[in-house]
Amino acid sequence: MAARREVWSATPSSTRRELPVLLFAFAAVLLLAVLLSSLAHRTILSTAVLFLAAGFILGPETTGVLNITADSPIVATLAELALFTVLFTDGMRVGWADLRSAWRLPGRALGWGLPLTLAITALLAHYVVGLDWPEALLLGAILAPTDPVFAAALVGNERVPGRLRHLLNVESGINDGLALPFVILFLAVAAGSDDLHLDELGTELLLGLVIGVAVPWLALRLERSRFFSASTQYEPLNGVAIGLLVLALGQVTHANLFLAAFAAGVTVATFGERQRESFEHFGELIAELFKLGALLVFGALISIEFLGEISWPGWVFAALAILVARPLALAVSFLGSHLTRTEQFAAMWFGPKGFASVVYGLLVLQAGIPAGDEIFHLVALTIVLSILAHSSTDIVIARIFDPATTPHWYEKLRQASKERRARQRDRGLVEPERSAPHGDDD
Repeated sequence: MAARREVWSATPSSTRRELPVLLFAFAAVLLLAVLLSSLAHRTILSTAVLFLAAGFILGPETTGVLNITADSPIVATLAELALFTVLFTDGMRVGWADLRSAWRLPGRALGWGLPLTLAITALLAHYVVGLDWPEALLLGAILAPTDPVFAAALVGNERVPGRLRHLLNVESGINDGLALPFVILFLAVAAGSDDLHLDELGTELLLGLVIGVAVPWLALRLERSRFFSASTQYEPLNGVAIGLLVLALGQVTHANLFLAAFAAGVTVATFGERQRESFEHFGELIAELFKLGALLVFGALISIEFLGEISWPGWVFAALAILVARPLALAVSFLGSHLTRTEQFAAMWFGPKGFASVVYGLLVLQAGIPAGDEIFHLVALTIVLSILAHSSTDIVIARIFDPATTPHWYEKLRQASKERRARQRDRGLVEPERSAPHGDDD
C-alpha cells in the first residue's frame, strides 16, 4: 500500500483530479449506452454519437465537469491505445488466406483510393482554406484513413454482400498504417526540417512489422508444444497477452505501434484460428471500451467556442472532404470493377474519419508547427461531421441490401434506373451489363 501511495503521489496533481471524474463520467455514459443499445441497433441512434455528445457537454468549455485539454497526457495515451486495439482486432478478422483470396477490391481502394483521397483533400485544403502545400498535404494524409466502427450496422450486417463488408474491413484496417508514413513525412516538411529522417521512419516500420509477426507466431508455437497448453478459461487471455507484448516491445524499441498491431492480428488469424475464435468476442469488447473512452475524451476537446474559431472556408472544406474527396476517389478506383451501383455507392459513402485521424491530429498539435492549431481545428471539425453523418446513416444504407426492409423510395428509384438503362440498351446507347455473383471480389 505504501508503494501504491508513492506512485499515486508522483502522478501530476491535475491528472490525479482528472482520472476519477473521467472514470465516473465514462461509467455513467457507458451504462446509458448499454441501456439504449437495443434501440440504437434498430434506429439511427448511434452509441458513438452518444459518447461524442457526452464529451462535448461535459467538456471544460461547456459545463467544465471534465477538465481535459489537448495537451493532457491522457488524451494522447487513450487515443493511441484505442487505435492500437482497433487495429489488433481488425487484423484478427483478416487472415493471410482471406487477403490472398480477395485482394482485388481492397487493393483498388488502397492502391488508388487512398492516394487519390489524400490528393483531393490536399487540393481542397490549399484552394478552399488557403493552407500552404506542405500543410495541405499533411491534412490530406491525416484525413485519408477510414474507420468502419462508425458504420457498424453496415459492416456487421450479414445481409450486406460479403465482398463489400470485406472491402471496408480490410481497407480500414490497413489504410491507418499506410497513411502514417505520409503523416510523418509531411509533418517534417511542414516543420521546415532539412533532415526528414527517412532512415528512422523505415526502421520504425520494419520493427513494427517484425514484432507484429514474430511475437504472436512464437506465442502460438509455444502453446502448441507438448510443454504448454491453455485451459478453456484462460484461452481468451492469449490474445490479450500477445497484444500487450507487442505493445510493450513496440514502445521499448520505438517501433511503429499501429503497423505492429495490425500485423499481429493478421498473424494470429493466419496461424491460430482457434485462438482467434476464442479471443474474438472478448477482444471486440476491449476495443469497444477503448474506442468509446477515446470518443468521450475527444468530445471534451470540442466546444461551441472551438467550432466558432473555424472560418466559413473551414466548414466548406470539412463538408467537401466528406462529400467529395472519398466518393470521387473511390469512383475512379472502381472503374471497371464488377461491384453493383448500390455496392459502389455504399463503399464511396462509408469512409468515416475515426481514431487514426484523431491520433494523427493530436500528433500534429503536439509537434508545435505554425499551422498546427488550424490543422487540428479542421481535423476535429471533419471528424465530428463525419461521425454524425456516417454513424446516423449506416442503418439506412444497410436496409437497402435487405429486400424485406428496402426503403420504398429507393426501390422506386432503382426500378426507374433499370427501366432507363433498358431503354438505352434497346437504342444501342449502352452495352449490356455484365453481372457477377456476390462472392467474386472483382
